[in-house]
Amino acid sequence: MESEQTLRELICELGRRMYDKNLVSATDGNLSVKLDEDRYLITPSGVSKGFMQPDDIVVANGAGQKVSGSGKVSSEFFTHLACYEERPEIHAVVHAHPPKAVGCTLAGYPLTEYLLPEVVFAVGGIPVTDYATPGTIEGAGVIRALIRECDAVLLDRHGAVTIGLSVLDAYYKMEKIEHAAETIITACTLGTPKSLTDAQFERILVAREAYGAVGKLYPNSSFRADA
Repeated sequence: MESEQTLRELICELGRRMYDKNLVSATDGNLSVKLDEDRYLITPSGVSKGFMQPDDIVVANGAGQKVSGSGKVSSEFFTHLACYEERPEIHAVVHAHPPKAVGCTLAGYPLTEYLLPEVVFAVGGIPVTDYATPGTIEGAGVIRALIRECDAVLLDRHGAVTIGLSVLDAYYKMEKIEHAAETIITACTLGTPKSLTDAQFERILVAREAYGAVGKLYPNSSFRADA
């Protein structure tokens, strides 16, 4: 793993990308990286992700308490901790508010259908959690069952959470969520999106295995494994 200073700098760079790409606004969103069994880097509360400096990043423990840093631990850190507890193999969590993807939760439009090959390759379906009050421990509760099964989820009316073996891995999945939502919304304005066939899905799985991709793909309930 990279040095702590390198990770701090990378978190700040990805925060700027999130801000520039409209994945977050104002002081929304947060990123974290697991340093060891009881130490995590976490973005501070109340600071724009577009203007962070490496020294702003806080170190917290597995109880959600600050270990070092001048800022306050993000109010969403308990949601991050739930991800680390359910998926001990991961090293990073990203939370953002991608507007098109969140809009799909408001409209009740699912992103679990297998429509885009590159999204299936990266994350499979993108399920939606039950509603939880933002900034509270409720987020940890609603995310647990789904994050066990996949690497990307939408939080009803709130945002999205992605996990990865690295913070770059988790960030790229966040970009995939919003790009998928934008593409699907465009398709809906033109007609009815067509799902991948079972055979096409199977070939994606073969290609994914050959590539050596890691992470869990959320299953689409309409896929027939025996087809």
